[in-house]
Amino acid sequence: MVTAYRALFRIRFTNSLQYRAAAIAGLFTNFAWGFMYILAFLAFYRSNPGTFPMTMQQTVTYIWMQQAFMALFFIWIFDNSIFDSIESGQIAYELVRPIDLYGRWFTQTSANRLAGAALRCVPILTVAFLLPAPFRLVLPGEAGLLGLFFLSVLLSMGVVVSFTMPVYISTFYTLNSLGVRVAAGVVGDFLAGGYIPIPFFPDALRAAVELSPFGAMQNMPLLIFSGYLYGGALARGLVLQVFWLVMLLCVGRILMKRSLNRIVVQGG
Repeated sequence: MVTAYRALFRIRFTNSLQYRAAAIAGLFTNFAWGFMYILAFLAFYRSNPGTFPMTMQQTVTYIWMQQAFMALFFIWIFDNSIFDSIESGQIAYELVRPIDLYGRWFTQTSANRLAGAALRCVPILTVAFLLPAPFRLVLPGEAGLLGLFFLSVLLSMGVVVSFTMPVYISTFYTLNSLGVRVAAGVVGDFLAGGYIPIPFFPDALRAAVELSPFGAMQNMPLLIFSGYLYGGALARGLVLQVFWLVMLLCVGRILMKRSLNRIVVQGG
């Protein structure tokens, strides 16, 4: 079974790498959004820099790393082929294959996200490192934080993918998945720090979000790399990432089992 998942991952990853034109177009979007966010924050920081929970340099680093690894972190980046297979009835063919459907979806979604990040991260990071201050991306002050950052990135991607699995599964109960996709993407990405870093949230909302699965997504690796998280807070964050990854995997598998027991194929 492990060999099957490895082969599936390699096929999906390789296929996703072929969409270079889309990746190049996406790079321009990432740079445009990155500069727009930085300029907006810069205006606020210049007015009263002491009122913000993160320094301007930490915020700039957060934004560039977010743009570089967007494919890993943002919930709205779904695998449309999964929705299409359910809505068209092609899911019937997948159900007879000798491979666990949950594992298949998880593997191909992970491969697609990693391929998307691989195509975009190097150009974005290269340019961001060469920019003048205050737009420049800066490495963490401690070398050990890089290792913790990469560990947190993997956990973050796992939490994001496991969170999207119930969204795929919900399509078994609806005739169209668009509403669930939009709601999950917009609300989830906002609470995960996709538009405003979580430290900027009001105290009550920030405390609640940090304990939720959204706080275990892009929030953790980006705050680690920017130097905002360290010590005990960093360790607690990693533990929460592991906790939510396990919880969401269990919930997803339970939902998948119940859905497959009641599935009715309508298309095809």
